[in-house]
Amino acid sequence: MSLELYLTFVAATAILILIPGPNVALIVANSVAHGSRYGLLTVAGTSSAVVIQLLLTIAGMTTFLSVMANWFEWLRWIGVAYLVYLGIKAWRAPPVDLTKAKPEPRSARAIYLRGFLVSLSNPKTLLFYGAFFPQFVSVGADLTAQLILLAVTFFVIAVMLDGTWALLAGRFRAFLAVNGKLRNRLTGGLLIGAGAGLALARRS
Repeated sequence: MSLELYLTFVAATAILILIPGPNVALIVANSVAHGSRYGLLTVAGTSSAVVIQLLLTIAGMTTFLSVMANWFEWLRWIGVAYLVYLGIKAWRAPPVDLTKAKPEPRSARAIYLRGFLVSLSNPKTLLFYGAFFPQFVSVGADLTAQLILLAVTFFVIAVMLDGTWALLAGRFRAFLAVNGKLRNRLTGGLLIGAGAGLALARRS
């Protein structure tokens, strides 16, 4: 893929990962309750699950996209529609106070395992990968190599930004508590914008 397309993926991934979800809520809860060390341990748990999800994504999408090559543009449009749908859903969602998430007991094993299970048990994650990754893949090139590059990039950015949540959670606790509605609007707007941008890219 071109450097421009790759950098677009990096920027979009960073924006989307910064949007708080179940993983971030647990990371923040453990970091605020027990300190940044335990927040980072939570990140290790959630990241372990992300590795499994990304491997499944690469394995499934390589075969699927190879078989569905003639329908690839339609798949991209389905991905665009899904991103817009997620944006609208996030925009309308009731505010969530991330500081109210229940932390795990102060046990390294329990915190790691809980982070792993919370991340792994989110069925929307694989669906999101399936909608997001094809937007940056070219059917004419090596699908496996492209998907591996995207997956590794996604993982590195996720670890870095989730780690940042863990380190800064205590300092920004007040912001997390009172700006739930603003976060939802920002989340929805970014997802709708991502879908609209990809739709325009499909037409160009």
